[in-house]
Amino acid sequence: MPQSGKHFLKNFSQQRYFALDVLRGMTIALMILVNTPGSWATIYAPFEHAAWHGFTLTDLVFPTFLFVIGNAASFSLKKYEKRSENAFLRKVFKRTALIFLIGLLLSAFPFVYRAEDGLHLKNFTTVRIMGVLQRIALCYCLASLLLHYLKLKKSLLVGVLILLGYWAILWFFGDHPNPYSLKHNTVLKFDSFIFPKENLWTGFGMAFDPEGLLSTLPAVVNVIVGYAAGVFIQKFGNTQKTIINLAVSGFALLVIAKFWDLYFPITKGIWTSTFVLFSTGWDLLIIAALILIIEIANIRGWTYFFEAFGRNPLFIFIMSGVVITLMNLIQIDGQSIHGLIYENLFLSWLNTYNASLGFAIFYVLLMWLLGYVLDKNKIYIKV
Repeated sequence: MPQSGKHFLKNFSQQRYFALDVLRGMTIALMILVNTPGSWATIYAPFEHAAWHGFTLTDLVFPTFLFVIGNAASFSLKKYEKRSENAFLRKVFKRTALIFLIGLLLSAFPFVYRAEDGLHLKNFTTVRIMGVLQRIALCYCLASLLLHYLKLKKSLLVGVLILLGYWAILWFFGDHPNPYSLKHNTVLKFDSFIFPKENLWTGFGMAFDPEGLLSTLPAVVNVIVGYAAGVFIQKFGNTQKTIINLAVSGFALLVIAKFWDLYFPITKGIWTSTFVLFSTGWDLLIIAALILIIEIANIRGWTYFFEAFGRNPLFIFIMSGVVITLMNLIQIDGQSIHGLIYENLFLSWLNTYNASLGFAIFYVLLMWLLGYVLDKNKIYIKV
């Protein structure tokens, strides 16, 4: 191939990854923002999850991360088309196991808890088994296998069948007249059958895991749609036609989701099929807007902040959990480092809601500094 052709292909690939870095970075930054307020008692509404049915900005974060995993897979899975099946399977299963294991370790971290008489070793038999990283691992694994063996069109068809089948499962096996409520849904029954209640999340005031095993199945579709978007962008390039098609597709998914919502509520807690369509609809609109701003209008002065997050996304997300956990554990004169910073730097001069948001922004900047140092030293940690 002529050098000019090689140069074009290289730049084309870099542009794709550049836009992906920005979207990944935006997702990680928002993930950290909503996960680390100064106080969980004082959070502005957009930075809270919907109580059950419904959708907030915060509810968009996790499905968007799955979407960008699929987007990245549209590049990374290509190289395995000409390699052996063993190489492909070894890569997928190794990465799945690693991410899942890290998720388990984060659930157990810091392996001790503080009581009035000091630190005590945790009871590891009660560690939460599922979680954010565990869901990411399983969705990555299942989507990779589907896309590799069935290719895109058949995988999209399987995705449709998953969403319809999941609706049927929740309807027929849920407790009527409220089969989609917190206490009567099939996800609760299934996960309670698979896992001891001690190993489930209790954030809803009962043993129920919003990242449970059954509800991971429809989340695979978020990855598949992200993959489809990546393939589409690579095929048709940074053109107005691409932007229009992505935006129209996103808007269509939003309309379908809102209509279906009348019968199958948009609910992140059980990751309903309508939640999948609604979140991917927004993701397609966002990626279309990013291509318009970054590639067509060439407005890039704002992007590096998010690129620093996007170039080490999983590592920075993991470290954000580790550091805030240690800040809560380590005490100075009987008060945690988290509490000292929050009260002295923010709560001392801001109202409770602004102070809580102020700490969250401070923590995002702290994690950005980590991403900046890694990027400037060209350190990219693959998980």
